[in-house]
Amino acid sequence: MAQWNMGDDLSEILLRPEDLGPKIKELGAAISRDYQGKDLLLVGVLKGAVIFLSDLLREITIPVSIDFMAVSSYGAATKTSGIVRILKDLDESIEGRHVLVVEDIVDTGLTLHYMLDNLASRRPASVKVCALLDKPDRRQVAVPVDYIGFHIPDRFVVGYGLDYAEKYRNLPYIGVLRPDRI
Repeated sequence: MAQWNMGDDLSEILLRPEDLGPKIKELGAAISRDYQGKDLLLVGVLKGAVIFLSDLLREITIPVSIDFMAVSSYGAATKTSGIVRILKDLDESIEGRHVLVVEDIVDTGLTLHYMLDNLASRRPASVKVCALLDKPDRRQVAVPVDYIGFHIPDRFVVGYGLDYAEKYRNLPYIGVLRPDRI
């Protein structure tokens, strides 16, 4: 088993692997129950949601398909630019399908709002959102988040798929990045 060291870059561990696992299992059970008998497509938002999506997928007990979108409003910055770009679109049509957007974190809501509007224009049967982390103190636009893993304070977090300048995604926990490292 790999040894993980917070090093000097993190001020604390916010959510440990033993916190994440049971919550993801709970989310998977709720999604399985709510979408029983429906044609469900999980849309993972690249790159941050990949680890969460992988673990969530293993907890869902009904047939499900997956696809991915990559959107950007941050670039290498820590604050959104407010301009959202689709870097990678879906590979298949979502018309008439039940879509569940899987996000790593929802903070300002700007990117998610743009995505939801874009997806709704493609005439799916429904569009809902599952986010591992919700940072409501940063919200600039109201967005529906139907399945939430954890509400977290307004701190810059990394690990378990979340990054800063493409680093820290591989940490098995979610930690708070020290402000002097940003």
